[in-house]
Amino acid sequence: MTVLSARALNRATLARQLLLDRVDHPVLDTVGQLCGMQAQEPQEPFVGLWSRVEGFDPSELSELLLQRRVVRTHLMRRTVHLLTADDVIAWRSRHDSMLRQRVLGTYRQELAGVDLEAMAAAGREVMSDGQPRTAAELVRAVNRPDLPNRPLAELLIAALVPVVQAPPRGLWRGKGGVRNVLLTHWLGRELAPPTDGEELVLRYLKAFGPAATADIRAWSGLAGLPKAVKAVKPDLITFKDERGRELLDLPDAPRPDPDTPAPVRFLPSFDNALLGYDDRSRIVDDEHRNLSVAGERVVLVDGRVAATWTVVDEAVAVTPLRPFSRKEKVSVHEEADRLADFLTRPGTPAAATEPERSGSARTGPARRRR
Repeated sequence: MTVLSARALNRATLARQLLLDRVDHPVLDTVGQLCGMQAQEPQEPFVGLWSRVEGFDPSELSELLLQRRVVRTHLMRRTVHLLTADDVIAWRSRHDSMLRQRVLGTYRQELAGVDLEAMAAAGREVMSDGQPRTAAELVRAVNRPDLPNRPLAELLIAALVPVVQAPPRGLWRGKGGVRNVLLTHWLGRELAPPTDGEELVLRYLKAFGPAATADIRAWSGLAGLPKAVKAVKPDLITFKDERGRELLDLPDAPRPDPDTPAPVRFLPSFDNALLGYDDRSRIVDDEHRNLSVAGERVVLVDGRVAATWTVVDEAVAVTPLRPFSRKEKVSVHEEADRLADFLTRPGTPAAATEPERSGSARTGPARRRR
């Protein structure tokens, strides 16, 4: 069985994640190609798309949200993702059990003994009028004073009642809070029944392969999808990585030469190019593995995490994690300037470019835009 080096896996990952060359694709197709984008920080997907789509216009994503062709919802790993409407309709039911288990695992004591089916029915009844509601409004309407508010809200919104986060949440420069709408009401379609997940496995490999079943589990939060993997495996090809793990892939998927040049790329908080794997060593050194989990924005140099970045006084400030060569410094600074121009276009408050979370990324000397 062919062994793929870490560098070969890196270049394959960059190609699948559209980070080797910016693509001239519609934003809707790009979100679908990526199997969604992690999006708990509302403005971060705009940076992720800017790094992947040639001439990306942020208004295109905003229009897709307003047109209900993409949505923001809890799905993979119980985190908020930006997904196409077609994908969330196809995939949501398959994730139901995982979503429930993750919420109950977090709030085991607080939610002990809750009748989940009755609670789900109560939540759906409240949301059936299609009106956007905050979590607090939903909790009050369900009227369970015997249960703590936060665990109950997470159980309803992240697990039992499929909802979307309605705009203006997630729009370019938007500052709207989270207001939830029943997913089926928002899209005007019923959810597809759960499947074994064959299509989900194939879509994952198209966006992230070559990959091990542990990587599929880490990305989705599902238990490896063994039936689905078994069903599609005859149509796949297999490799090994340098650790000896079996890797699965689509026969005709791109696997570039390991020596293919990789341009500098700026990634947003929680980008799935990092979080979509159990073994992230293909793109980040073990000593920096937790940067993405902590929400740090990172810079890829020669295809690997080599710096963090943030915004300071309308400029993109970069903090290297290793020494840069002269050529690398120039490339990083040029891309930082281009990103600063994108983030600080007229009418875009600089504060809106910062993640809405506690704490801040490490900063270094800011480079002013040219």
